[in-house]
Amino acid sequence: MRDVVILGSGCAGWTAALYLARANLKPLVYTGTQTGGLLTTTSVVENYPGFPKGVDGTTLMVQMMEQAQKFGAEVEFGVVADEVILGRPVHRIRAGNKTIEAKALIVSTGAGHRHLGVPGEKELETKGVTYCATCDGALPMFRDQPVVVVGGGDSACEEATFLTRFASKVYLVHRRGELRASKIMAERALGNAKIQPVWNAVVESVEGTKEGKVTGVRVKDMPSGKSSVIGCAGVFIAVGHVPNTQIFQKKLTMDEAGYLQLGPGSRTNVEGVFGAGDCADKVYRQAITAAGMGCMAAIDAERYLAGA
Repeated sequence: MRDVVILGSGCAGWTAALYLARANLKPLVYTGTQTGGLLTTTSVVENYPGFPKGVDGTTLMVQMMEQAQKFGAEVEFGVVADEVILGRPVHRIRAGNKTIEAKALIVSTGAGHRHLGVPGEKELETKGVTYCATCDGALPMFRDQPVVVVGGGDSACEEATFLTRFASKVYLVHRRGELRASKIMAERALGNAKIQPVWNAVVESVEGTKEGKVTGVRVKDMPSGKSSVIGCAGVFIAVGHVPNTQIFQKKLTMDEAGYLQLGPGSRTNVEGVFGAGDCADKVYRQAITAAGMGCMAAIDAERYLAGA
């Protein structure tokens, strides 16, 4: 029997673990398949407070883990893939041949970037292929260089507009003939002289595997069927996220995309279960906001356990 178990080891999970460990509740953290979450795929994090020179994403996550462990958090490397049974007064977590009982549960399982699944994408990740302009757009490799943004929604338009601060030109590749973004976001992107839309086109491959860095994107014009290469230093893929909440389907209230619905505070619809981070946030999706949500979930869980 544990007082609290935390599922997920990104900024939200480690922050929750830190607060609960300092409250002497000895939280148990299941790291998930990717210890440290999506931030470990970012080479340099320049927008997390307290690191004026930037910090490697993996380094930041390791430091968060060590800080939580210093105060008594326990870590189980692995994923809860079998079953979670929610109920009062305890929740049961089955992982392999283990069954863990917990009075409180924090779900901070994060979200995964939706990938294109084309040749070169995986090979060149962190070498010019990225999924977060806010995280990586200001890196030296992209400054005064042409870049490509793939997508047509609000996120793609926002990323393209943001990148105009650094890149020499931004190609916005979209599979349709018009953006599906909100009117204001679309107008803002298309009204920017540095953004050039590439309509009715799909990405066939990311070029540069031999060079070890992105050199271009091969796109196919859907009406004509012809392929061409757009030379660029980076590819920012903004085709959506997939929250890692599948194990909680029909157990916790979610929106149509699978994001946990919270409130008040970090509470879910099940008593004693709290949510934090990208599995519940489809708006901001930043390291600092995830950490803040982890803090909220920890405080809510502590008060729940104290009967407040």
